[in-house]
Amino acid sequence: MGLLDQFKTIISGGRVDVRGQYEFMRAAISGTMSQFYKARDRETGEIVGLKILDRKKTAEFEARFKGLKKPSEGEILSKISHPRVVKVLKYGTTLQGEPFLVMEFLEGPGLNSLVIGKSELLDGRRVQLIRQAAEALNAVHEAGYIHRDVCPRNFVVQPDGSDLKLIDFGLTVPATEQFMQPGNRTGTPNYMAPELVKRQATDRRLDIFAFGVSAYEICTFQLPWERGTTGLVAMKHAEHAPVEIQRYRPQIHPKLAAAIHKAIERNPDKRFATMKEFIKALADVESENA
Repeated sequence: MGLLDQFKTIISGGRVDVRGQYEFMRAAISGTMSQFYKARDRETGEIVGLKILDRKKTAEFEARFKGLKKPSEGEILSKISHPRVVKVLKYGTTLQGEPFLVMEFLEGPGLNSLVIGKSELLDGRRVQLIRQAAEALNAVHEAGYIHRDVCPRNFVVQPDGSDLKLIDFGLTVPATEQFMQPGNRTGTPNYMAPELVKRQATDRRLDIFAFGVSAYEICTFQLPWERGTTGLVAMKHAEHAPVEIQRYRPQIHPKLAAAIHKAIERNPDKRFATMKEFIKALADVESENA
């Protein structure tokens, strides 16, 4: 930020004229609570990702944590530095009072689009990408947070399929007792852990469950349970055992299959306790196939 921009920020009460500072290069991609733009910094020419949050929806979400000092998405990302996690460059409030984040721009498809399209780009790369996703989530947990919305949509893959990064920390909370109380049922239904659906107390293991469902889908293009869009379908995660992954992918490496099924155990006490344990379980697995 140049001296003129700093001066403008001061006289505007700490708010930033992002629409003046950045040129929007394409139409917004709409999220649940935000708009995302590919943008160019008019001063430096740098291409960035610009996320502008909806004030009303953000306030409604944060009202769930009344009386708690919940850090913003920008504050959270600024505390996590890892090559598998998107980097935040700047964050604050726009002149219109909207929270915003400026991030590195990631060129490439969402992992969900590769799954939906049954992309051949995944062939021979599944273990590599699953391991990278596990490393990203482990970094989030070690920094003291629960992501709460782990799913293929929130991983962006390099165009050649070689690497990925975890994005979207809009639902992320500190992994502390006051933020893990029953009642906060947020996330994506197909990946929700049973304890979350039942509004029970939660911890980092809800992320491990969602990660396991994502890994299952990466390997098979299927979910372990019936697919749906509401909390009702998520209840099936608690009521029914998952379909054995070998049914959809008979040739899967047995250690990979066992690790994924352990991650999606309906009882959190039977899951991996940490993402490090999952990573260790795949230490000598080089391919998704046996």
